[in-house]
Formats: sequence, structure tokens, C-alpha cells
Amino acid sequence: MGCLNTKKLKLSSMKKSLFVFSFLFLLRLSLLYGWTGRFQALMDINPSFGNKPSNSRNITILLWYWPFGRSLSLRGDVCWDLYHIPHCRLVDQCSLFPSADVVVFHNRELVQGRKKLPFDLPRPQGQRWAWMSLEAPVYSSNLRQLDNLFNITITYRRDADVTIPYGELLPKEDEGVEDVPQNKSFLVCWVVSNYKNQHKRSMVYKELSETVPVKVYGRWTKKPLPSRALIPTISRCYFYLSFENSVGKDYITEKLWRNAYKGGAVPVVTGPPIDDYKAVAPPNSFIHVDEFASVKDLGKYLQQLAGDKERYSEYFKWKKEWRVKLYTDWRERLCKVCPQYDSLPQHKVYSDLEAWVNATSN
Repeated sequence: MGCLNTKKLKLSSMKKSLFVFSFLFLLRLSLLYGWTGRFQALMDINPSFGNKPSNSRNITILLWYWPFGRSLSLRGDVCWDLYHIPHCRLVDQCSLFPSADVVVFHNRELVQGRKKLPFDLPRPQGQRWAWMSLEAPVYSSNLRQLDNLFNITITYRRDADVTIPYGELLPKEDEGVEDVPQNKSFLVCWVVSNYKNQHKRSMVYKELSETVPVKVYGRWTKKPLPSRALIPTISRCYFYLSFENSVGKDYITEKLWRNAYKGGAVPVVTGPPIDDYKAVAPPNSFIHVDEFASVKDLGKYLQQLAGDKERYSEYFKWKKEWRVKLYTDWRERLCKVCPQYDSLPQHKVYSDLEAWVNATSN
């Protein structure tokens, strides 16, 4: 779906009217019972009441069309209500183009020719266009046509203007001890649907399976896992093959963050260089294929590690201090633009977007 012309503005107006009514009601209560006590009671019921900052203007982010045609609700103040990000107005109505601070275009539809840029509309002075993609460079061809158009990049890369990773680590709010996952049934597991012989990960798998047993699930082996069974299945494995289907700078997907880390298995990774993993993952929390002289040596190491409970448990020490945060909602990713808006370069233009996308180092 493209920009939507709906009645969302009416909903916004209704919300404002409700807020004014609530404020007047509270003001009257404060006069009757005393403001301090009544406000404290409300705070006890809803700690976030009254906490929304009001010292800066709203930033309007216009999503020109939804990625892959899958739209989500933008009713209400989405960025604040869902993610506690203030002063961020996320919309998908084409009619708001003249007032939008940032207009976001998802790459896949552009390069496939299924969506067009709004060249027929006068671009307001100061409006920034953002190129957004979560795919590896191999799926971002035909970018020459997009040179000298975009001011902002929104991707998983750490050097993007706005970084939207598949996952990240956040400090734990408590220091509860995480037990090392028990009840392991399999040495190595892998869930794969898009299997191609020429992929590096397929070659590594073939060699590894000649050394150690690998339990494989997914459409490739006609053993698809329903989403509710994914994590419980992986939790029964000592190691999980978090193999990316493409090699790209910082391209580290849910295969690490969700499948391995959330699944309670030690990830064996291949994809970006080891330094890219070290930049975002805890020390001694993963095993990179490139650390070994051969895949056979890797297999031997996995066997030895699984047989040594003390050494194996060291791969989970990071869980005492960190928790995994997954990003799966396009609304949350887009709302992240607002806190960074004022610090983004004002006159930046990507004159060679393809070169930037295919860069291999900082």
C-alpha cells in the first residue's frame, strides 16, 4: 500500500478534545481536593501520567508506502504511546507531503519499479528524503537511478544516519542470575529455508555435517517450524548455526539475536567479519567460523565444548548484565528518526548511493 488518505486527522482531533476535557476535569478536582494530593494519587495509578515532554516541536515522518505492502495502524500518537518517543508524528498520508520533515522510501519497491518517487510534487525547502533498507547489498542493485536524491540512510549498518538493527543489547534492570540452558538433545541445529549451494553458509554446513551431526529444520528439509515452536526447539541444542545468507557489512540478523540468543544456544556465526560481531555482541558469546583453520577444526571444538559444562557455561555469562532487545516493527524503527533528527547533517546528499551500500569498511 502507498500513502493512505484516511480519516486519521479526525482521530487526532478527537484525542486532543479528550485531553482538554481530562485536563479541565482534573483542574476542577484540584480546586476541590487540593492539587498535590490528587495528582500524586493519579501518579500512583499511572506513573507515566503527565510526563510527556512539551519543550520542542513535533517532527513529522511521512512513510511514502509501507515496506512489502504490509501496513500497520498509525492511530493516535504512535511513537509516544508505543515507544515513549515524544514529539514524533508518524504518518502515511500523501497529502501531508508539503509539511513533512522527513519522507521515507523503502528500497525494495523502488529498485523493482513498483513504487515511484514523487518528482511531480514540489519538494519543500529543508525536507529530507530517507532511503531505508534492512536487506543485504546483494538485494540492493540498480541504485544509480537514486543518486543525488537522498539525505538520510536508515539501515542496520552502524554508520547509517539512523541505525535500525535487527537486535541489540540493553543493560538489565535487575541482576538476576541467568541459568545456563539445560536439557540439550542435539549438538548443532540449523533452521533454513532459502538454501542455495553457492552460498558460503551452505558450503560450511556441508563440511561441518561431515564432522558432527547437524539437526536441520525449515522449508529446505520440508520440516518447517511454526513460530511458536522455534525458540523451544533451538533451546534443546548446544549450538545454533546463525549463518547469514549474504556477506555484508554489519549484516547481522535475527538469526543471532532471536534464534540463538533468545533460544539459549551458543551461536556459530558466518557472514560479516568477526570485528562486526565484536562491535555489537558480548565477548565470548559467539563462535565465528573464521576463527578456525578449517571447518573440521570447528567441528572438533564444538564437540569438546559441549562435553565441558564449565567452559560451555562461560558463553552465557553475558546474560547476567545484558538482555536482548529485538526490533520487528517498522513503526518503532521509524520513530527512532525523531530523537536523532536535530543532530543529522542538514545539507548531506548521497551522490553515489550504490558505493555507500556496497562499502565493506568504515
